[in-house]
Amino acid sequence: MLTATPALAAVTMGPKGTVAAAAVATAVSVCTATYNQAWGSQQVYTNFLALFLVSAASIMTSSAVRTRRQHELDQVRRIAAAAQEVILRPVPERLGPLRAASMYLAAEKGAQIGGDLYEAVQTRYGVRLLVGDVRGKGLPAVRAAAAVLGAFREAAHYEHDLAEVMDHCMASLRRERAVPGAFAEESLVEGFVTALVAQVPDGPVVDVVNRGHPPPLVLHRGEARMLVPASPQPPLGLEDVVIGLSEAETFPFTPGDRLLLYTDGVIEARNRDNAFFPLAEAVEAVHPDTTPQEFLDHLHQGLLRHTGGSLADDVAMLLVERSEDVGGHAGSVAD
Repeated sequence: MLTATPALAAVTMGPKGTVAAAAVATAVSVCTATYNQAWGSQQVYTNFLALFLVSAASIMTSSAVRTRRQHELDQVRRIAAAAQEVILRPVPERLGPLRAASMYLAAEKGAQIGGDLYEAVQTRYGVRLLVGDVRGKGLPAVRAAAAVLGAFREAAHYEHDLAEVMDHCMASLRRERAVPGAFAEESLVEGFVTALVAQVPDGPVVDVVNRGHPPPLVLHRGEARMLVPASPQPPLGLEDVVIGLSEAETFPFTPGDRLLLYTDGVIEARNRDNAFFPLAEAVEAVHPDTTPQEFLDHLHQGLLRHTGGSLADDVAMLLVERSEDVGGHAGSVAD
């Protein structure tokens, strides 16, 4: 029975666990041989030889299995990283008159992509931004996110009206959900996507179309202000519940201001006392001389401290800063 211990350990434990099991089996064998005064008998040495051979074979087998599994895991991670680059590619550090940065944090350990989405593109109409959150998890959420992102990347360059860009995203999501078998029945009935599209033109303003998404935040001279829509609109996929969707709204966005777009995983992050993450206070506490990427890194560290290092939901953040004088930059992309 003791001889079989390392072999059983190799099935469920790694090399270190197998070595520990072999050591325990050897220690027990020594104790029983001493207690029974069996040293010098052929049976004792036969048992020790068998234990040694089985232990050596088990350790080598466990190491080989561990190496193969690690290779397979690394391959899966490379594929996931490539998929993330296609679906959620990092935004450029410079977009016309804006400096930009993005960050995606998956709640599930080892995950790369999920239902949160973001994008930033420079167009003839200005810099256009998108952030969204798909209700649900898994492959259906990734499909919905890819459909919305693809529509935005196309329509952002050709549609003059920002509301029309959002309508293209809505139509793309409808087409994707109409594909047989692409979504479960529950997702078709209760699924939706909160989305926000923003446009930074040449003037010191920002235009926003918000479809049920948490309002963006503008940091102006150290003071954070939420851009709450005057007329709330339903998320994508729930258009039938409201008639007469409102148009884009305009807010001040002057040189030196920072605009933060985020998903609800940020503001709904809770600590041990069940208190939400104080986003406005955290934004105002960041040093104004930080770069956009350093700014998001500070928010990331604040989130981890607030939640104790464990996120309950995916987090996506997109930050842009108007760092130069307005005028003559946003429309530099060729038609």
